[in-house]
Formats: sequence, structure tokens, C-alpha cells
Amino acid sequence: MVAPPRPERVSVVDAAERYLAAVRVETVRGVLSAATERSYRRDVRELVDLLGPDRVLDDVTGDDVDAALVRYQAGPDGRFTDPARKTGPGRSTATVNRFRQSVTRFFSHAARHAWVQADPMQWAAPPAKVRERVRVQRTALSASAAQALLGTVQQEATDPTQRTRHDQALAARDRLVVALLMVLGPRVSELVRADVADFRREPDQTSWRILGKGGGTRTVALTAPLAGALETYLSTLRPRLAERRPDDADAQDALLLSWRGRRLDTQAVRSLLARAVARMPEPYRRPTTPHALRHTTATLLVADGWDVKVVAELLGHSSIATTDVYLDRIDGELAAALRTHPLARSLEDAPRVDLSDSPGRSSESSLR
Repeated sequence: MVAPPRPERVSVVDAAERYLAAVRVETVRGVLSAATERSYRRDVRELVDLLGPDRVLDDVTGDDVDAALVRYQAGPDGRFTDPARKTGPGRSTATVNRFRQSVTRFFSHAARHAWVQADPMQWAAPPAKVRERVRVQRTALSASAAQALLGTVQQEATDPTQRTRHDQALAARDRLVVALLMVLGPRVSELVRADVADFRREPDQTSWRILGKGGGTRTVALTAPLAGALETYLSTLRPRLAERRPDDADAQDALLLSWRGRRLDTQAVRSLLARAVARMPEPYRRPTTPHALRHTTATLLVADGWDVKVVAELLGHSSIATTDVYLDRIDGELAAALRTHPLARSLEDAPRVDLSDSPGRSSESSLR
């Protein structure tokens, strides 16, 4: 029988750096996305500060982890912190639970490599349930609002008189971005990672080979209008943008380029979407995100009668249970379903019963 390895007494900061090096390897291999790596890196480095960098990792207990989680939740959310006052809203339950997942993964790695004798997460308190208000900007758009948004970017791309800012010279690119997000529902990370070579452009069919989470791939066909928007962007705007950085190999490969000729990033996609929403007709205008457009794709396709399995394949979900989370209720859908309920008309055709002379009615009257 082989004896278990003796634990190695490493400091918290050394263990964290070794772990993050392993995370980087997984990212290079395509097991993890770049966004996931950034999330793990941010969370683990914050954990180091909370536990103490020079402390021996094997000395950390479940109570220590609980204390770190409480301090993390009590701290302000750095994304919304006022730099002058160094204050901001507290972190949400969902954010704390995401941090906890990062910590759990770190200690599991530490236990496998004998940096700790036992995983302290075994004795940590269970995670809190998410009880937050619905974030409207992350819910699906209605069919009318989705059409209004597509109509807005289409008008910007075809009518130069509608352009009031210099960055709206990028209207052909912005139309393509919004159309891809709404029609095919990719993750924003998948969209900005796309290269021109990922698109197979043939006279009768254009398809996109999408590199998804965990290194998985899927191929989706573009509709004729979507393929037309792609060809318009590639033949007119993109060559001019690529000329601004001829020595940037990544920019020469990238599908979507910024005004300065660099590969477009996720924040730029959110910004262009916000500008498009601001130009929508007032009745349909509300904050939205690229992820909300992914919800919109799933919700509208299922409402139109598409099989959930097909929608899951389009979105790159390995389980339809994940797709089900994306399906938001469409306004009026429940009312329409009840109007077509198979028993609804049976009530209209049923004979009416006069209860005025019934024993129950008389008894009730006598009590008044």
C-alpha cells in the first residue's frame, strides 16, 4: 500500500501563484476561457489578501475561510466603487457565491498537490441562496423590442443622414454585431474571439465555426440577410480598419475591429449595444446587455415552436437544463395559452344551472 504524500508547507501566496500558473496552462490548452481565467485570478489574489500572504496554507481552517467570505461580502464591489470616497455598494450574493466557487477550486487543487492535509472547505459554512431583485437589463427582449433594435441598427447602416457622431461610421460593424448576438445568440466572449477564418463563406451558404467554453466547437449556419451583413462589413469597413494596424497579427485575423484597428473587446461590444439601445424608439427602449440578447434568442425561438434541444445546440449548451434557465416568460404568453385552453370553450357551452331554488341557496338566504 502506497503511503499518501507528506504535505508541503507552502505559503498562501506561493500556493496561489502555483495554482494560477496551472490555470494559465488550462487556458492555453482551451479547457478554460480567458474570461474564466481572469475571474479565477482576481478571486484568488483577493483570497490571498484576506487570508494573509505569508501564512502557511495548511494552517487555514474552515473558520478562516468563513471569515474571509464574510469580509469579502462586506467589502464594496470594486466595479461600482467611487474612487474618491473609496465606497460603493456591497457585493451581491451571486458575486459572493462565484468567489466561493473560485476558492473551492483553489483548495481542491491544493489538496491534490498535498499543500494541505485536508480541504478546509469541508468545514466551511454552506453557501447562501441567491435572493436578489430581478435584473431587468439581463432579461430577454420582447419580439417587438427585438425587431425595434434590429431596425435601429439597420437604419444606421443604410442611412448616412442618421449618423450624428464620428463613431457611427462603424454602423456596418455595429449592425453585424447586434444581428449576430440576436439571431445566433453567441456568448460575447465567443463573438470577440471570432476570426475571419472561422467563417466559411460559400455562394449558397455561410457558416460560422464557434469556439465555445471548455474548448468545444459548434458550427451554425447564417441566414441570407445575416450573411449579407457579414459580406458588407468584410468588403467595405473592415479593410479600412485593418489598415490602421498592419503589423498587428491578431488584428489581421480578428473579425471585429475597433476604430483604432484593434480586436474588439467585450466592453466595446457592451458600449456599442448601449448606443444602439439609446437610439431605439422610446416605447421599446430599456437597458440591455449582450447576455440579455442571448436570452432573447433562446426565448423567442422556443416561443416560435423550436425544440429546446435545437436551441441548446445553437447556444452551445451541453444540457437542456441550462437552456431552460435562459427561457424568460414572454408578456402575454400565459394569457394567450389560457385563452386556447382545451377546456375553456367547454365552460361556455355548458348549460346554466339556476341555484335560486336550491336547498343550499335557501339555507344561505335564511341566515341573512
